[in-house]
Amino acid sequence: MNYFCALIYGIVQGLTEFLPVSSSGHLALLPHFLEIKDPGIAFDLAMHVGTALAIMLYFKKEVLTLIKEYLLLFTFKKSYKDLPFATNFLVATFCTFVTAMSFKGLAESYGRSETFIAVNLIVFGILMVIVDMYCRQNDEDIMFKGVKLKHSFWIGLLQSLALFPGVSRSGITMTTARYLNLSRDEASRFSFLLSLPLIVGGAILKLPDLFSGDGQISLSISLFGVFIAFVVGILTIHYFLKVIKKIGLIYFGVYRVILAIGVLWLSSKALV
Repeated sequence: MNYFCALIYGIVQGLTEFLPVSSSGHLALLPHFLEIKDPGIAFDLAMHVGTALAIMLYFKKEVLTLIKEYLLLFTFKKSYKDLPFATNFLVATFCTFVTAMSFKGLAESYGRSETFIAVNLIVFGILMVIVDMYCRQNDEDIMFKGVKLKHSFWIGLLQSLALFPGVSRSGITMTTARYLNLSRDEASRFSFLLSLPLIVGGAILKLPDLFSGDGQISLSISLFGVFIAFVVGILTIHYFLKVIKKIGLIYFGVYRVILAIGVLWLSSKALV
C-alpha cells in the first residue's frame, strides 16, 4: 500500500459510501484492479472512518440532537415516546448489531469473492430500483417526528446484510425505507446517520489490526486515505441529497448491474 493506492481508496470510499452501489464491494474489488495485496477489512474500516467524520460534520445539527435526546432518555427525564429520533435510531442500531453477529464470520470468510460481490450487486440493485419506482413517498419526516418501531426494526434488521460486500449498506437501508414509504430525502438522511454506530464500533474492534501483523500499513498512509475519504465524502453527501430527489435510484441500479457484468467478465477471463 502506497500513497497513490490510498488516494484511490479514499476517493472510492468517499464516493461510494453514500451512493447505493456498495462501498465495501468497490473496496474489496480495488486490489484486483490496482494489482496490490488486499489490505483487508481493517484498512477498509479506516476509510469508513473518513466518511463517518464527513457525516458528523455535514449532519452536525442532527448528531447534536441525537446526543441531547439520548441524555434525556437515559437520565429518565423524558419518555421514549417524547424522543422519536433517538428511539428509532436506537431500535434500528440494536437490531443491526444483534443480527450482524450471526453473519459476521460468514461475511469475513466468503464475502470478498468477486462472483459473490457481483451477484449481490445485481440482485439488490434490481430490488432497489423496483421498490423506488413503485412505492409512494410520504411528504413528512416519519422517522424524525414519530416513534416507528416497525420501521426501525426492519431497517435495522436488513442493514446487517451490508456485511456482505455488494449489498450496499446505504442501498439496503434506503430500499427498506422506501418500501416503508419514506421519502427519498428522509431515507437518505436516516441511512447516512445510521451508519455512524456501525463504523465507530467496527473501527474500535478492527483498527488495532491495521498496524500489527504481516499486512500492517503505515499510519501516515492510512491517515492520508482517511482524509481523502472525508473530503470526497462531504462533497458526495451534499450533491447526492440534491440529485436523489430528482432522479431517484434507477441510475444507481443500472450502474450496479453494469459493474457486476464487468466484474464477472474479468473474473472469467482470469480463469481462462
